[in-house]
Amino acid sequence: MKTLDELLRSNIKGLKPYSSARDEFTGAASVYLDANENPFNQPYNRYPDPYQRNLKAKIAPIKGVNADQIFLGNGSDEPIDLLFRAFCEPGKDNVVSIDPTYGMYQVAADINNIEVRKVLLTEDFQLDVDALLTAADDNSKLLFLCSPNNPTGNCFKEDDIVAIVKEFDGIVVLDEAYIDFAPEKSLLKRIDEFSNFVVLQTFSKAWGMAGIRLGMAFASKELIKVLSNIKYPYNINILTQEKASELLDKEDDKQQWVETLLKEREQMNSDLQQFSFVQKIYPSDANYLLVKVDDARGLYDYLVGEEIIIRDRSSVALCAGCLRITVGTADENKLLMKALKTYQK
Repeated sequence: MKTLDELLRSNIKGLKPYSSARDEFTGAASVYLDANENPFNQPYNRYPDPYQRNLKAKIAPIKGVNADQIFLGNGSDEPIDLLFRAFCEPGKDNVVSIDPTYGMYQVAADINNIEVRKVLLTEDFQLDVDALLTAADDNSKLLFLCSPNNPTGNCFKEDDIVAIVKEFDGIVVLDEAYIDFAPEKSLLKRIDEFSNFVVLQTFSKAWGMAGIRLGMAFASKELIKVLSNIKYPYNINILTQEKASELLDKEDDKQQWVETLLKEREQMNSDLQQFSFVQKIYPSDANYLLVKVDDARGLYDYLVGEEIIIRDRSSVALCAGCLRITVGTADENKLLMKALKTYQK
């Protein structure tokens, strides 16, 4: 395993981070005349805490980590992009990724001019550990895993993930956006074991906060410091910080939402089995089902006409003929089933 210093781009090693007014003074004061802020319209006239200290202090005990092991980004997409910018030399380095998986890894790679080496999952949507490690070379800086995986919906075996983390020379990024819906436990508990391990989570799914755009990255404090040094100074606005802090006090609500969605997922799975055009419903550890049907595009277009929007994943590797259906409220799911009954007739 290469050290963090060996993996970092040379320009990032020598980077002098921007020093904002809120970097140079922290704490309370009576008069702030340091940041060229408008003195009116408090508190929104003030720049937000660039390191989100109060919010991280609330997140840390919930996640069982230290505050200095947390990076907060504009969705999970921000830390994904920052990892490319910190570790991958454009036009030279590459990353390894599973296929199929979340599409932003490829988009972030394309933006940063980085080659992506894709390795197909097995037929049962599990990791081909040997193939993933074989795909890497001396210029492979990042390896992306998503568990539960999008769009397949399943978790990967912990032993397989850990084997990759131990053997891969670069940074392994495990995206756990849907982990709250899974019976398997988060691997967040293992970040202290490996200096090359990053776990991504989000407020968008189980917490119901997709609209405020807040993602989390967890890693060693040294790696988190790298991301903090290269992010834009005030990347998380004060409204997002306030709303997230407010909702973190309602963890019981979040857990109730998860339990309700898991029951609805089971009911949706059962209801879908009645339709002759449904060929297969794949096991899911997430808040959606991947469903193979006779005519994916035709069914998708029909549901659009019924003002019910799902996702056509039939062009994705290993997902020919598949639709991805998010689990909604009981009423929304009943409307879907009603429309599908009409479609079958």
